[in-house]
Amino acid sequence: MASGIKQQERQNTIAGWGFMVPALVIFAIFVVLPIIFSVVVSFTNWNGISPPSQADFVGLENYKRVLIQSGITQTDFYTALKNTTYFALFVVPAQTILALVMAVVINQQRLRFKQFFRVSYYFPSITSSIAISLLFMLMYQKDGVINNFLSTITFGLWPPVPWLNDPRGLFHIILGGLGITVQTVPSFMTTVTIGGVTLWNWISGPAVSLLAIIIMNTWTTIGTMMLIFVAALQDVPLQVYEAAAIDGATAWQAFRKITLPLLRPTTFFVVTLGLIGTFQVFDQVYVMSSGGPAKTTLTIAYLVYREGFRNTAMGIGAAIAIVLFFIIFAVTMAQRRITEGKPEE
Repeated sequence: MASGIKQQERQNTIAGWGFMVPALVIFAIFVVLPIIFSVVVSFTNWNGISPPSQADFVGLENYKRVLIQSGITQTDFYTALKNTTYFALFVVPAQTILALVMAVVINQQRLRFKQFFRVSYYFPSITSSIAISLLFMLMYQKDGVINNFLSTITFGLWPPVPWLNDPRGLFHIILGGLGITVQTVPSFMTTVTIGGVTLWNWISGPAVSLLAIIIMNTWTTIGTMMLIFVAALQDVPLQVYEAAAIDGATAWQAFRKITLPLLRPTTFFVVTLGLIGTFQVFDQVYVMSSGGPAKTTLTIAYLVYREGFRNTAMGIGAAIAIVLFFIIFAVTMAQRRITEGKPEE
């Protein structure tokens, strides 16, 4: 009897490993080995053209040039960090809030044509980002649909906006409207630098060109986040809402006291996906602006591509990629602390 049980356990173990090994091999080849290779390359001056064996070991020199040593590499990295941070700060809250609102509306029992709305909202998320980027490039032209629409609703008072060619920061534009310009701010704002970027430029906000990409990226991602929220909402027992209604709770009170607390784990998941996606944004920038104008849409992921493949500095590119990984990890952990800081009610 005991031998039969052991034999069955052995067969189950062999079967389990039989199913796992192919996936583990694929994971090792396409994920683990490239990560190890990137880490090794980040300590060399490999140019990406010659055999890697011919590259010289330079230690932490690449990381020093990216993070500490004054120069174009450091300035570009911190410029990209600033742009990527603004991108995340605008996209993640917008896509999370809009996705939640859309999910709550679609989850209503009385709503008709639910499947139609789900497909319509989700369709941009599965459409090629390159195709969408090209479409928005046409829409953002001076004589494009967006400028024509703004001109129509303002009766011609809205001048055409060079959406993809305006390097001005959004906060700088607002401050300029209040009479605060680079000429009127204290001198230390233009002389003190952090990573080669002046304090005045750090508070510039997203450029108009980056804002255009932010709007497009938000529109293309809310569909996926919406479906995640819909799945979570459908797991909330209806009896909870019925009990709240009997106690006299309004729809807003039920949403605030029941829905939001129960959706806290889902919200953490959605925000985490949003942060990872925004810090890795590349394809829209590559198609629509290539980091311009004046590097106002330069992101960290695009900088990795530019250094590695355009400037043939794979060592620098790999070092930036490793730094990006730690940035994403740190931001995700901080966001987890904030999201799960309070015990669930």
